[in-house]
Amino acid sequence: MTVSRRMFLRDAGLAGIGLSFTGAMAGCSRSKPSRALNLYTWDTYIGEHTVADFTRAAGAGVNISLFANNDELFAKLRGGNQGYDVIVPSNDFVERMVAANLLAPLDPTKIPNRRNIAPRFLDAPFDPGRRYSMPYTWIVTGIGYRKSKVKGIPDSWKWVLDSDAYKGRIALLGEASELFEIGAKYLGHPANTSDPAVIEQVKAMLIRQKPNIAAFHDDNGQDMLLGGDVDLVIEYNGDIAQVMRDDPDLDFVVPREGGILASDGLCIPRNAPNPDLAHAFINFVLGAAPGADIARTIRYPTPNEAALALMPDSYRKSPVIFPPAAALATCEYSRYRGQAMNSLYEAAMTQVRAA
Repeated sequence: MTVSRRMFLRDAGLAGIGLSFTGAMAGCSRSKPSRALNLYTWDTYIGEHTVADFTRAAGAGVNISLFANNDELFAKLRGGNQGYDVIVPSNDFVERMVAANLLAPLDPTKIPNRRNIAPRFLDAPFDPGRRYSMPYTWIVTGIGYRKSKVKGIPDSWKWVLDSDAYKGRIALLGEASELFEIGAKYLGHPANTSDPAVIEQVKAMLIRQKPNIAAFHDDNGQDMLLGGDVDLVIEYNGDIAQVMRDDPDLDFVVPREGGILASDGLCIPRNAPNPDLAHAFINFVLGAAPGADIARTIRYPTPNEAALALMPDSYRKSPVIFPPAAALATCEYSRYRGQAMNSLYEAAMTQVRAA
């Protein structure tokens, strides 16, 4: 692609909420398919050709609705499935949704393309045996920054959590659990701590830092960085890799204290109206060529070995998309630690926002 992923999705009309992409838009025919898959996912998180190719392969359209963060996704599903067939939660929310009985078990016989997934992703601690989720991407949270505006490499969370050097030019993630996990790592604690005292420490630090913060963003920090609204942002490596194609002055680093690892999965919520079509879509996405199209478009690390083999060196050898092993060794996966801990995070985040 010679244009950015976000530019493509904007021009294709895929950047809105609750839009439908079927029939002629999918490039298969002038008539609207008789059935459609209902996909609930992140903004700009699908391949350039996914909808058109799936429509041709399955004879079904795709209705895409977008959520801003995992909290929004969970809240929507907790009230009952509103017609979604496939959703894309992060690993700790897969655990949380399983605990809340919101996900349907997958039928592995209907997903033969799972053989394309690297073995290390097929038995995850948050979903043993991958009973409820298939790996879509894996993710590292770090700091995106504008090189010409930042003096040096921001290789510590201190730059964004505990310093006024870039007052008004910093954006932090708005998702409570991940922001507090990052704060815990910066203060020398495990990311997955269950100690209320640590949450209080992080909350106090964020309240002190709040006058220096331009925004708490909902996964659009890369747009703020690209648009010049901020110079430092906590973001996901794939999102920064996307905008680096548009602006070579941007870069990404995993702070020395370690980042947060995540793995977004393809899941079928309970009471999905089209479970067979949902399995067909998941199996399609895990194919080699569709997986490569997704990786090429969204620039996140793929767990799909067959897709990875089709990617150029500019993707496979990118230190932003695939950070060095030494940096990854300091990172931790988020884990779901129960509703009581989530409530503590959410209450603390509310107090930070209100301060």
